[in-house]
Amino acid sequence: MNGRSMFCLVKSRSLSDSSRAMGMRNEAKSHHHSKPVSKLCFSFILLLLIFTPRVDSSWWYIGALGARVICDNIPGLVNKQRQLCQQHPDLMQSISEGAKEWIRECQHQFRHHRWNCSTLDRDHTVFGRVMLRSSREAAFVYAISSAGVVYAITRACSQGELKICNCDSNKRGQTSDDKGNFDWGGCSDNINYGIKFAKAFVDARERMVKDARALMNLHNNRCGRMAVKRFMKLECKCHGVSGSCSLRTCWLAMSDFRRTGDYLHKKYNTAIEVTMNQDGTGFMVADKDFKGSTKNELVYVENSPDYCLMDRAAGYLGTAGRVCNKSSRGTDGCEVMCCGRGYDTMRVKRVTKCECKFKWCCAVECKDCEDVVDVHTCKPHKRPDWQDIT
Repeated sequence: MNGRSMFCLVKSRSLSDSSRAMGMRNEAKSHHHSKPVSKLCFSFILLLLIFTPRVDSSWWYIGALGARVICDNIPGLVNKQRQLCQQHPDLMQSISEGAKEWIRECQHQFRHHRWNCSTLDRDHTVFGRVMLRSSREAAFVYAISSAGVVYAITRACSQGELKICNCDSNKRGQTSDDKGNFDWGGCSDNINYGIKFAKAFVDARERMVKDARALMNLHNNRCGRMAVKRFMKLECKCHGVSGSCSLRTCWLAMSDFRRTGDYLHKKYNTAIEVTMNQDGTGFMVADKDFKGSTKNELVYVENSPDYCLMDRAAGYLGTAGRVCNKSSRGTDGCEVMCCGRGYDTMRVKRVTKCECKFKWCCAVECKDCEDVVDVHTCKPHKRPDWQDIT
């Protein structure tokens, strides 16, 4: 077992395992002269127990289970999450669908980045050990996952799929906007219930720990929840003679989840580096010249790696073979994506729909057109043995 494997194994033990490790230390002392190697080995393990980050086996794996969500079989749930799962199995099905949706959104937002929100099949950590680092990428994933739970539950409430909630019953009576008066009606999305349950379920794990990473996760979870609420929109139906809209019935509805994803991706680009304050109750911004507020910003503790080379132990797939844009100077550009290693070019045939015409009534007919395009892919590292750092 290499050092990194032991690093992961030791941290995943419970506190009782830590206590047994302390017992091992006493035993090691009693054999100080006869077994110096054992004492040295124990000292190394004790350091790992102290400094190793938590392994993020989490509720995210619910998305991979689909209809097979069984609370006792979901790895990584803490007691509070397992209780909520058992009490509300129908909500877990909604969260399962929501998990698939936010992972797709994450992959869309990072499709042009070196780390492209890649997941690991049949791995209960979903992203592997890449999330152990308290980086910008981890900040985004926690925010978008929390937002995904809010979105999924709120939508399920409005669609009548859950017994415990339905439309927002607080939206009653008459009010006004810049277009005049309107009556509340229809089915307003119950965003407050979605936020309430998401907070109880998603934050449960982090509230069990008092460290910088837990504070970081809680902060970014809240930012994700609030991002969904930020894009609530007013939808109305007109009443009156000849559709004059003299009377309106309106309700509040969530916007498409893409708006939340776009917003959180912008927050990822402007994320703020923080450190834990001395009493361990909050953050301090690492940049002493920073004058703003971190309330609605994503925060991170550690700088990101470059993600250029594959490192299976750390969960990085590298960028070898990734498609890049030769003419772009952004993150999708070949110079940036390929980390200066260069790129290969292949000529491939591409079939697209063209010469589309509307045919009465009511269809669109198109031809299949072939064209030849250049596809650029990143070269591997010159030394193949560097591609898979272990």
